[in-house]
Amino acid sequence: MFPSAARRVNIKDVAREAGVSPTTVSHALNARGQVDAETRARVEKAAQKLGYRPNRHAQRLRTGEAHMIVLLSSMPFAVAGGPSRLGFMMEIAAVAAAAALDRNLALVLAPPMESGKVPLESLEVDGALVIEPSAGDANLDYLERRGLPAVTIGKPCGVHEAVLHVDIHSRETTRLLLDHLHAQGARKVAMILGSAQRNSYVQARVAYEEFAAEHGQPALLATAEEVQGESGGEEVASALLAAHPDIDAFCIPVDAFAVGAVRAIRLSGRRIPEDVMVATRYDGVRARTCDPPLTAVDLHLDQVAHQAIDLLFDRLRGDTSRQAASGPMAQLVPRQSSARRGSPAQTSGTPTQNG
Repeated sequence: MFPSAARRVNIKDVAREAGVSPTTVSHALNARGQVDAETRARVEKAAQKLGYRPNRHAQRLRTGEAHMIVLLSSMPFAVAGGPSRLGFMMEIAAVAAAAALDRNLALVLAPPMESGKVPLESLEVDGALVIEPSAGDANLDYLERRGLPAVTIGKPCGVHEAVLHVDIHSRETTRLLLDHLHAQGARKVAMILGSAQRNSYVQARVAYEEFAAEHGQPALLATAEEVQGESGGEEVASALLAAHPDIDAFCIPVDAFAVGAVRAIRLSGRRIPEDVMVATRYDGVRARTCDPPLTAVDLHLDQVAHQAIDLLFDRLRGDTSRQAASGPMAQLVPRQSSARRGSPAQTSGTPTQNG
């Protein structure tokens, strides 16, 4: 439960209101034991008055039934989708579903939100995994109001900073990409980020501004709306190239934006990687099937998904000893989009340690 969440009405509150024992409340609301009709009606009226909702995951722990958890993302389809439909989200889901079943948890995959609609409103779940939430994320707000446990993949941002999470080291991952581009000869690197307030964007900006200051180059940073997807990346990259024709590399954490930037570079008459290099974060289908294939990083999402499930399972069992887990450090996957100085351009997707 979120530390800031209002206290959830419990069975003792209902018992006090109805003037009966907690055991009688349990029997009355679950149709167990001998409870006369008048007492049952009084208990039901008290529960309704107080807004009592049975703690379903606690009940299921007692009975041995499976919990129902949900995997959510507030990123729109334009970013979360692509050739693999759900990309980053689907890779996490595939591992998380298997890990969940090992712990008697059933995983539901909710599509990315569109038009601000919260998919949880139509689901009855016991907990949730939330992928890279934004500040003021509607999913986390809803979970907090419901008093349901949640674990975020990637640090949460803003008012939800204290939520359970698996740290995917966005600042360090961005620096890994930037240092690679510099080692390949880039001297004027631009960056494109999403305009949403996500921790990964905040940390990428910090890493980029540090990098630019260290190397004495201007901070050429622009943002695109996530809902625009690849077209947003193309539009912003075109504007940056027009304003700064000596840009020789792009570090673009969002793979959809990176693919759009590749189109913009080509349309400007420049070559990749000879004139402009491109690197992105997520080593997914977009990065691998782009022409040329994009340098990216292996985030070890299989391990991240296992860590997230472990955290959520502990919380469902009532174990509050851990507040976070540290995910594995990313590994560079160099490909043709940055192969300027004779470094091996991988096409198989096998990650190699940057060094």
